[in-house]
Amino acid sequence: MIRVLIVDDSSLIRRLLTEILEQADDIEVVGTARDPYDARDKIKQLNPDVLTLDVEMPRMDGITFLRNLMRLRPMPVVMVSTLTHEGAEETIEALALGAVDFVAKPRMDVAHGLEEYAEQIVSKVRAAARARVHPLADAPRSGKATQRVVRPNSNKIVAIGASTGGTVAIQRVLEEMPPNAPAIVITQHMPEGFSAAFAQRLDGLCTISVCEAQDGQRILPGHAYIAPGGERHLEVYRQGTRYLCRLRAGAPVKRHRPSVEVLFESVVRSAGAEAIGVLLTGMGTDGADGMGRMHAAGALTIAQDEASSVVWGMPGAAVKAGAAARILPLDRIAGAILDAASAAPSTDGQGVT
Repeated sequence: MIRVLIVDDSSLIRRLLTEILEQADDIEVVGTARDPYDARDKIKQLNPDVLTLDVEMPRMDGITFLRNLMRLRPMPVVMVSTLTHEGAEETIEALALGAVDFVAKPRMDVAHGLEEYAEQIVSKVRAAARARVHPLADAPRSGKATQRVVRPNSNKIVAIGASTGGTVAIQRVLEEMPPNAPAIVITQHMPEGFSAAFAQRLDGLCTISVCEAQDGQRILPGHAYIAPGGERHLEVYRQGTRYLCRLRAGAPVKRHRPSVEVLFESVVRSAGAEAIGVLLTGMGTDGADGMGRMHAAGALTIAQDEASSVVWGMPGAAVKAGAAARILPLDRIAGAILDAASAAPSTDGQGVT
């Protein structure tokens, strides 16, 4: 059984989350807490496997509590966040501090959507219970990385897919990118309203420019484009020698919209062997089939290894399918991308260093 402690200042939300989670045969809500001080005592008493944590609470906010928790007693945390700009920014900060994942706070006025919400939070709690959680001291540092000089091939395009744990993993990769890095397109599973805050945070941390993708936007070297969360898929298409973004409405693929499968398949059509495909930590199998098609088209394909992944679902599925040409720890993925994108590989076969 997965033992869960629910931390939220709203008695209504505590009751609703308890009812949802206890419908699952493998989840037990061992307690609830109304604020971080109450939560601190109950963590000691109940020893839960997973915490659901509200962002906005009295006496101590969820971010401050999470920071203290991940330093002193790291454990899997799923944030429960409000669908506001401020809530999105706080959630992205919480993921950087070590929270495994997040869900939007349930809306009481949309009863027909409660079943889908229940399925989502149950799956995220299950994934959190299997996640690899590290103390905050081991989390990636903020600030722009020292950059190495490379001579990238302007025809190369990098497509990255990620889900659970992916916000931190994407940050780690993008912080290593120099100003003349190849163009990068990214699908990270997240709901509408959170992707803009994520892109804004990365843009402030990275040397390359990072933005939320727009329909018809030109894809340029030294830039990264994040798929907007919500109702559309991100695709890449080509006009002559130019790559552009397309945001396309459509049904969820592999239960996700935006979907990594859709992004990878569009990159196969538009770039073929000139592409580099990367699957980072994430729950499920989204992207594994598309990575297989990228591999068959001659593109370099890279999967994050199990040891450095928070959840080895998506990259693991690609590895099991034989779709990943290379399986690398997170701290070596940026270097592999830059080596593959170099326009002038060394004559001794060692590549750019």
